[in-house]
Amino acid sequence: MLSARQLSVKGRRDPLLPPTTLTVERGQLLLVAGDRQDQRTALALALSGRMKSTGGSVAWDGQQRTRQLRLASALVDSPGVNEPEEHLSVRDLVTEDLALVPRRYRGALLSGPWLKVNRFEDIAGLWTEQLDPARRLELLTALALANPHTDLLVVDSPDRHSADNAAWLPRLQELASDAGRPLAVVATVRALPPSWNGPSAVVGNDAVADVGNDAVTDGPVTETDEASDGQQTGRHEAAIRDDGLPERPDEDDALNEGTHGHESRATPAHTGQHVRTDELETEVAK
Repeated sequence: MLSARQLSVKGRRDPLLPPTTLTVERGQLLLVAGDRQDQRTALALALSGRMKSTGGSVAWDGQQRTRQLRLASALVDSPGVNEPEEHLSVRDLVTEDLALVPRRYRGALLSGPWLKVNRFEDIAGLWTEQLDPARRLELLTALALANPHTDLLVVDSPDRHSADNAAWLPRLQELASDAGRPLAVVATVRALPPSWNGPSAVVGNDAVADVGNDAVTDGPVTETDEASDGQQTGRHEAAIRDDGLPERPDEDDALNEGTHGHESRATPAHTGQHVRTDELETEVAK
């Protein structure tokens, strides 16, 4: 279960993430509504362990260790963070994402067989910008789940690609309700679909606790031994040991986080797919 209590992130002027409280269990889809894209993205980053909170707490299965949260989660299609670059082909995107799967599980995974088994051969030659919203989400979530460690999907603003909820909602419901692999799924959205009657929350729903204070201080601060301000967050991750952990403990403060929630040393990828989150990190640091 994912649980956040008065989770908040300071901004330079306004809160980057006002105090927000929510919970979601395996087998559930939770929709979190928020008007501002920067707040939705900050929430997605904080819930997946990729941004340091300045107030409140976030826990996965009762544990507040950021490292455990990152290993269990996958951040999907976050704008300006790890959304696919437009100049990348689907085949190249798949090749790069499969390379991020921990070595012990990766085996001989190649893009060709993976595309065939997962029924994406028809789009293999397209650019990512050519994908329709539903097919795009299907591909990105399938890649996230190629890592068997992934138990939590955090999808950032899937409704930004289409005004039709049918382009993203059925896919997320299907993933959450899969009895063979029950997932906790969180999606940040601009507004809740009119027909939605499932679990939901609103960004800043616990802001009343912040009156007269700069940040929430009631709850324990999320442990961030492995995270550091100014870190680079992107799709690509470098070599990971067979157990999926950094090669040396003292590297924890210089990690990148990728789509699948693994951790790696900061090594530039050959396609330039890294996208810095300096603006969001600067907001937090200040």
